[in-house]
This record gives sequence, structure tokens and C-alpha cells, in this order.
Amino acid sequence: MKKILISILITFVSSVVCGQVAKDYNPTIQRTTNMQYFKPVESHLFSGDCMPFSHNGTLYLYWLLDEGNHSGLGGLGGHQWALSTTTDLINWKHYPVALGIDEDWEKSICTGSVIADGDKFYAFYSTRVKDEKGIHEQLSYAMSTDKGISFKKQKPNPFYYAPEECVSRDFRDPRAFKDKDGVFHLFISGYEKNPSIGGQGGYLVHLTSKDLKDWRETTSPLKGQNGTPECPDYFKWNDWYYLLYSIHGDTYYVKSKNPYGPWEYPRTQPMVDKWANVAKTAELNGRRIVAFYTNVKKNNLDSEGQIWGGCILLRELFQQKDGTLSVGYLPEVAPPMSLISTPDIIIPNISDNNGTYKNGVLDIIAPNGISTGSMKDLPRQYRITMTIEPQGNYDELGLYMRATDKDKKGYKLTLNANKQTVSLHESKIEGVQGLRDNIELNITVMDDIIDVYINNERCIINRLGEQKGENIFFFVKNGEAIIKDIKLYKID
Repeated sequence: MKKILISILITFVSSVVCGQVAKDYNPTIQRTTNMQYFKPVESHLFSGDCMPFSHNGTLYLYWLLDEGNHSGLGGLGGHQWALSTTTDLINWKHYPVALGIDEDWEKSICTGSVIADGDKFYAFYSTRVKDEKGIHEQLSYAMSTDKGISFKKQKPNPFYYAPEECVSRDFRDPRAFKDKDGVFHLFISGYEKNPSIGGQGGYLVHLTSKDLKDWRETTSPLKGQNGTPECPDYFKWNDWYYLLYSIHGDTYYVKSKNPYGPWEYPRTQPMVDKWANVAKTAELNGRRIVAFYTNVKKNNLDSEGQIWGGCILLRELFQQKDGTLSVGYLPEVAPPMSLISTPDIIIPNISDNNGTYKNGVLDIIAPNGISTGSMKDLPRQYRITMTIEPQGNYDELGLYMRATDKDKKGYKLTLNANKQTVSLHESKIEGVQGLRDNIELNITVMDDIIDVYINNERCIINRLGEQKGENIFFFVKNGEAIIKDIKLYKID
């Protein structure tokens, strides 16, 4: 589970009525379609780390139920597992808390994972506790006999403490799986007390068991990370094995043709995105769904940093021929929208006569600096798609969203082929390929969220709610680009 900067947590806890454990979550009043950007309708409740699990054609999306942005139970979280399920990604059902806090010593039911074995489901998780020696995390597990809807905790509880070499405050997020020989495995986030290089102690503890009772530590599949590798995920896809892990909320992956490595580090990391946290995945009907959560901003100000908890973010994971992964749009979970017909799209205006607009094609020419085109009077909430064709090299290109005028120019989306970067306001992703070729953009602007898909391979999202303008400025700097196939949708 994502670790909170102490200064942010103390500041926020002091400004919020300290919650205990959320007891007023009502699953019957939550929306049952359009699960993208879902949070509980109760204003004081938020969604946290997601734990997707698939079984017999049903996607079980377990997620941490949060009250007060991690302020529950003295700032230790007070989290519990909520559950939402679907068979088609369109229609969802919500349930009461599946795994909750029952004892005074349980300060948070932290992130974990679920596996099925026969007619039983098992949930493995870490419990956060506090005693006279400080804060610790330890392993617990629970069993469900009603197909994962509710779980009963098993004894001993806890069943495993941090190994001697592991910091007990950083021992969490078990990923459970069963191998072809019937042996159970757990990959657990950890941090070594005495790493070989200072500051590089992040590793995964690897436990095995044949009966879920007697657990033994074996060789770690991952070591030497510059932070605790949180919320690990592990799966096989065709001929490749994948290990996912998150450092400070950013999700990385490695791949191998062998179950436990040696691992290959890919050329790009498509799930690294500042506002898309701790990705975990599940297979559904031949597709692989990836679930993140996106934080809110402190005081809802564009200039502020993250505070814990927010809404669920769902995307689709794609596998390339060489085994590398990419991340794209998941249409089934999108909000309802209607296409604004082409004649109704406001014709862009060109600055300084540096370009043309004809038959729906915008050509912006900027050899000596920056030139712009604009669209005005867009809906408050919309989705816009387009194709951008760079004409040779360029410095930057992109668009400003929610702009009012040239002074209140909105939120800047910048594409830079030379640096292989895409930035959205203060956030940036790196290693973005294909920015010299035709670029397909798919952008959702909704509430305080701007969510951008580039070539349906990379994504960047941000929480930006202060500016309210209804215009878009397209821009090119030191180059030329053709923008065409513009489609505008009003989100209903």
C-alpha cells in the first residue's frame, strides 16, 4: 500500500476530523455502470489500492475503502476491503465490506490479493498494528465460502511476521499464487535492514507453503530497489512471466521466459504515471484489465501535491510481440457521451495567419516560434479525439485545455519527440515512443480529471479542477503539424 509522506499526512490529519473506521458505506446507492473514476458517492469516502481478481468469467475488484484520506485510526489508515464485481465491464454490482476491521489491534486491513482453491477463496493481506515498539505490518489471511463475497479471518492471526532481515514497518501487500505443482507462493513487499548499498534495500520476501499453514522463506525474486516495492503483481501471459511492483506509487514491470527470472527490464514503463498509483491486473475473457487508483490533491488546488485516496482508474493492458506491455483505453467503463456532429465543431482560428483550416483539417505552421489554433465554447465535460501528423521535426506541440483566453490559457499538454516525453501540467511521463509519426490522442476532460491516451499505448492523467475555461488552444512550436479527424463528444 502506498506509503504517505509524513509531513503531508500530519498536515492533513490535523486539518480533518480524524476518522476511525468507515461504517456508513452503502453499496446499494453506488452507480452500477461507468466505473471509470469511481469513488463512493458518500463525500467523505474514497477509493484506494485496487486488487482485481478473476474467476470463472467474473472480475472481482476488491479495493481499499478509505475515510478521511488515510486519517483513520490515528493516521494508520483504518482501511477495509470493499468489493465490486462485473462479468462484462459494463454492469457492476457492489457489496458490503468483504474484509473489515474487527479487533482493536487492527489499525488497517492493508492491500493484498485473492486466490481460489477448489470451492474456497483465500484473501491474503497485511494488517497494520501499533504497539510500544512502534508501527508494524504482519501477514494475515481469511477464507470465503460464498465465492469471495465475504471473508472469515483464519488462525493463527497473524500467521507470519517480518523476517529478521526485513524492516517490520515495511512488510505488506502479499501477492498469492499457486504453481503447477500445487505449492502456494507469496511475494511480499519488504525493505532490508542492511542492504548491500545504502538506500537500495527494497525487495520482495518470497514464502512458500503446501498447506497454507507452514510457510518457509525462499529466494527473493527482486532486490536492490530504491524504495519498498509495493503491491506486487505476478502472472503468466502466453510465453512470458511478468512481475509488477510499485515504487513510491509508480508501477514498474519486468518480464522473463522463466517463472522467477532472470528478469528483462523493458525499453519503456507504460504504467509509470504520477497520478496513476499501484497498478494490479486480472484476466477477463482473454483480456487483461489493469486497475489503479488516482489520488486527490491537497485542498483541491492545482499547485498542491497528492493526499491518499481518490478514485478508481481502469485501463486495458496489451502485450506486444516481443513481450513488452502497453496500456490503453477501456471503453466499457467510460462515462456516457454523445458525439457532437462535425458541422457543430467550432472552426479553429489560426494565430498570425500561420496555417490553414479546411475540410476539418487544421495545419499549424510555426517555423519561427509558436503558432496556435483554437476551438471555443466546448462542453464543460467532454471527450476529444484527433490525429496529429508532425511535418518533420518540431520542438513541442500539443494543446491547452479549459482555457479562457491567451492569459488564462488552461492546462498544457505537451508532446516532445526529441525528449520522448509527454507532460500534463506539472506531471510528466518519459520514454514515449512514436511521437515523430502520426499521433492518436484520446482525451477525457471530466470534473477535476484530465485523462490522456497517446496512440493507445501510453497514458497520463492529472487532477486539475481550478480553471473552468471552455476553449482549447492547439499549438506547435518550431515546426509544423497537421491536426485532423477531430471528434468531440459531450459527456452526459
